[in-house]
Amino acid sequence: MFPKSPTSTSTSTSTGSATSTAVQPGLTLAAVAVVQFMVSLDLSVVNVGLPRIAVGLGFSDVDLTWVIHAYALTFGGLLLLGGKAADRYGRRRVLLLGLALFGLASLLGGLAQEPGQLVAARVAQGIGAAALAPSALALLTATFPEGRARVRAFGVWSAMNAAGGALGVLIGGLLTEYASWRWVMFVNVPMAACALALTWRGVAAGPPPARDSRPDVLGAGLATAGMTLLVFGVVRTDRYAWTSPVTVTTLAVAVALLAAFLHVERTTARDPLVRLGLFAHRSVAAANAYNLLVGGAMASAFYFVSLYVQRVLGAGPAATGIQFLPFALGVVAGSVLAIRLGYRLAPRTLMTVGGLLTATGFAWFGLISPDGAFATDVLGPSLVASVGFGLCLGPVVSVATAGVAAHETGTAAGLLNSSRQIGASLGLAALGTAAHHRTGEATTPEALNDGYALGLTLSAALLVAAVLVALTVPRGARPARRAG
Repeated sequence: MFPKSPTSTSTSTSTGSATSTAVQPGLTLAAVAVVQFMVSLDLSVVNVGLPRIAVGLGFSDVDLTWVIHAYALTFGGLLLLGGKAADRYGRRRVLLLGLALFGLASLLGGLAQEPGQLVAARVAQGIGAAALAPSALALLTATFPEGRARVRAFGVWSAMNAAGGALGVLIGGLLTEYASWRWVMFVNVPMAACALALTWRGVAAGPPPARDSRPDVLGAGLATAGMTLLVFGVVRTDRYAWTSPVTVTTLAVAVALLAAFLHVERTTARDPLVRLGLFAHRSVAAANAYNLLVGGAMASAFYFVSLYVQRVLGAGPAATGIQFLPFALGVVAGSVLAIRLGYRLAPRTLMTVGGLLTATGFAWFGLISPDGAFATDVLGPSLVASVGFGLCLGPVVSVATAGVAAHETGTAAGLLNSSRQIGASLGLAALGTAAHHRTGEATTPEALNDGYALGLTLSAALLVAAVLVALTVPRGARPARRAG
């Protein structure tokens, strides 16, 4: 199932000396696949269970949103720091620490007895995810640097990435309805344990990373504070309007902190958190812009379709999850197709075609009606959008890390994960506000349908913008050739 590496030793170090280490690429890919599935799953598995969580722990309607936001804030805000830590202290070490923290936080979250305990557990989950997500992606890039194996590895990664997000709704619905809401947290524990075992056994320790300069503590603090405050300001637009003093002030401070971060990165004598020269690489810049737009569109579409199925079509949590199953299968099919096409077509071509297909599916979703049916209003557009999404997932990661120096792959991976997470937060807040304005205070199926339809149409528009970005990816990136 898993591709084999063309070599069984690692010879690259940051200082150029050769270091022989046992490499088991199949186990490395398995570990990364489980990690990515778990991280993606946790972005959606909790959503369907929120009403039961509110009743079980006594959350107010306003405070309940922090079950989602606490994870998004820490995950999005600390990703750059997590990527840099992977480069500086070793990807395997940071991955193991992140997995241990994520698994422990999930266990404690499932045992929570009051709202504050669950929110604290979600914060710890976000910290763990910010450490393990870029570490895992950097390991994948280093283990499969080029050729046929790289195409297949990123195909597996993209399938697990998308399947986790789509199956999260199904798994969350089934666990909430037939077990307990606590299992949306407990479900992460065996996955984290499995990934820990695979990483411990199959991931090479690698050469010791060079640390011949002082870390950029000031830059790390500014980036983390700025990104966290940016996500914080956006996710609170459900309580404070975009033009309110609270939101404007929060976002202004976030922009000021990020501007200060950029200044520090240009002038620091220390080891910078992000070398700004990375953004001069057209592939890196285009991939992150593409991922930002796709992240905003996908997070919003999942949200609107889930609400449409439950509040307009009247499905329960488990039935809602089941109706998302075709989307998950379509993403897997698209990812497999991307592997096959990846030997002949350039990544930018797959990103363009995949983005157009996904935009078409979302535009179809925008035609939903109050008296709609599963086959015409959910199944059909789900299949089109999901196959397109699967086509572009692997290529965008390959583009974002292609040509990046070995000692910066963790940083590049952190940037890509961060762009997706920030895009998801910004997109959902902006499109959710637009949908709310269209709906107004009415709660009839017709009014709700109008708001959700607008949000889904705007999601399609974000994908069209992503396609335009994909066209800026350099043509020089060529597909891998078939061996033999």
